[in-house]
Amino acid sequence: MTLFDKETLEALSSSRILTSMITPAVLISACGTLIFSTSARLGRIFDRVNVMKVEVEAVITGKISFPNERMVFLQDQLAMARKRATLIQKAMATLYSATALFVASSLGIAANVAFGGPELAWIPTLIALSGGVFLFVASTLLLYESRFNLKFVNRNIEFIEFLQAKAIEQNKL
Repeated sequence: MTLFDKETLEALSSSRILTSMITPAVLISACGTLIFSTSARLGRIFDRVNVMKVEVEAVITGKISFPNERMVFLQDQLAMARKRATLIQKAMATLYSATALFVASSLGIAANVAFGGPELAWIPTLIALSGGVFLFVASTLLLYESRFNLKFVNRNIEFIEFLQAKAIEQNKL
């Protein structure tokens, strides 16, 4: 069989190739959306760490009240930010892997429709299912990270309430 025989040309021009590739394309899009939002989450962690750096510098130079309490609070927050950033990085790597698998699946489907047959159809399906597993793992990591984010926010709120109580206490004296 030559590359340019009639059957091969018909298979390559078939709309079956494009329609078969749609499902992986939708999953690629979903991964892209998750990568974008996950990257934004990592950016917010980076911004918060920079704010905490300024707060540590203010404690060191004596420009900020309650230095001991703030340092304990900031150490806790930095540890949590490190854990969150690590989870986000793992989720992003997993999302990129899922995207690569979905692209490979899409290409595998196209190659199978054009050149293969039903006996090889399981290969792109297996690749797509692997991508689905990676997408599931990434979603699980992001869910776990979101729990840390809630703790992070709650501890910030608790510290602000502590500062408010101290300010009220000092104004009464």
